[in-house]
Amino acid sequence: MHTQLINFIRQTFQTDEFIPLHAPSFIGNEKSYVEQTITSTFVSSVGEYVDKFELQIAQYTKASSAIATVNGTAALHTALYMAGLRTGDLVITQALTFVATCNVIHFAGADPVFVDISPVSLSLCPVALEQYLVDCCYVCDSGVTKDKKTGQVVRAIMPMHTFGHPAQLDEIAAIAKTWSIALVEDAAESLGSLYKEKHTGTLGDFGAISFNGNKIITSGGGGMVLCASKEQGEKTKHITTTAKVPHPYEYVHDQAAFNYRMPNLNAALGCAQLESLPLFLTQKRSLAAHYQDFFANSDFVFVTEPKYAQSNYWLNAIICPDKKSRQRLLEQTNKNGVMTRPVWQLMHQLPMYQHCKKGALSYSELIADTLINLPSSAISLECSNE
Repeated sequence: MHTQLINFIRQTFQTDEFIPLHAPSFIGNEKSYVEQTITSTFVSSVGEYVDKFELQIAQYTKASSAIATVNGTAALHTALYMAGLRTGDLVITQALTFVATCNVIHFAGADPVFVDISPVSLSLCPVALEQYLVDCCYVCDSGVTKDKKTGQVVRAIMPMHTFGHPAQLDEIAAIAKTWSIALVEDAAESLGSLYKEKHTGTLGDFGAISFNGNKIITSGGGGMVLCASKEQGEKTKHITTTAKVPHPYEYVHDQAAFNYRMPNLNAALGCAQLESLPLFLTQKRSLAAHYQDFFANSDFVFVTEPKYAQSNYWLNAIICPDKKSRQRLLEQTNKNGVMTRPVWQLMHQLPMYQHCKKGALSYSELIADTLINLPSSAISLECSNE
């Protein structure tokens, strides 16, 4: 299979050169907007493109407000802070995720709790979530959910939309409401993905998007907090801009806050990239369908979007028959200049998170042993399909 796959990918991407996992595509106004920013001298956190980018992302996602940050990790940290996360709290999330999901919990002085992922979405499993809450938590007289053993407050539930495939949000949101826990969506990978016609990141109390260089659109570095109300948006903007109170010349700050402002230079790049997002989505969905056809009659299962969702297919993935075949495919593709990757090492297996509370993680462990990500850059398939 590895020889066939290498040849297929090379034919698809029309190159004999190294093929990365996900490369950015600059086909529009990127150079023009960035040059305008340099000419204006407003390259830092004050400038028209930051406001434009926030407004355009809010309009695109239909969020009440969108607040730009320096990167996706900062957006996640801010979203959790705004949801009330404080030292000593717990956040329930998935073990199969990028490490930033857990790092923001840790640096807020809280602890992650790991529950299993769903075969439907590869994201947080609502069945496993509810089972963990029933087994390990209770609602105290004040209506707050706490851990039965430690008394720690379970402050938030944070699903991550894995590879851009939306989690089962109706079920997760219903559980969060029943247990009076905030819902914060890690939508870092899912710009352009829809859950029942609603954009990911807009169904919880807060959501966070990433514009890292490997995402579907990039601002070089950057992130965005999606807020459920205008009021929360205003508070989020304030807390991410050092809580500076407007004044003609005095430096007045009314609370301890973050300096998470996105530079205007990055926002200019983001605005240009956003103009190409519809094309990128079309190209990536076409590439996913192309991969799906290739693997249709094989022992490898191509990961498709859930029936309730429309995915951006940020990273295409296959599930191999076993760990041995996964390892051989990884070795041979990378040896031949076609970048493939296993999924991230599970969070509860990392040294800094081994102590954390967790439920049964059998499906997470199966996927960690068998999943491979394939080259997923947005490309035109016209030539390769002739």
